[in-house]
Amino acid sequence: MQTTFTIGTRGPGLTMFTGEVARWLEGAGNGLLTLLVRHTSCSLLIQENADPDVRVDLTEFFHRLVPPADDYSMSYLTHVLEGPDDMPAHLKAALLPVSLQIPVQGGRMRLGTWQGIYLFEHRTAPHRREVAAHFAPD
Repeated sequence: MQTTFTIGTRGPGLTMFTGEVARWLEGAGNGLLTLLVRHTSCSLLIQENADPDVRVDLTEFFHRLVPPADDYSMSYLTHVLEGPDDMPAHLKAALLPVSLQIPVQGGRMRLGTWQGIYLFEHRTAPHRREVAAHFAPD
């Protein structure tokens, strides 16, 4: 069973799409779900879904860890033709997962109580991102 989720982002930050995945898996039985983001400047995360401050803090942390290319500390970068956010977005995607595997039991993901699935956008402009999903039944 395979599909592609299209996720619209509003610039840097985490966009939860747990509900879309859960609806797709309804009645799927037991198995393993694999998600792969089909881009090189965003990531996938399983992260807390209760307090939105967690998403704000993660976004700010990675912005400080890897600032835009026009920041003096990033003057060593050579890939700058696509804007000051592009190469830093690739660096963040290299540090974070671009794929996830989640056990599924009875058509439901075995996520913890406060866990959600997020696309982490690293570019400054809104994008439409694709996440390929594959469910392999037991």
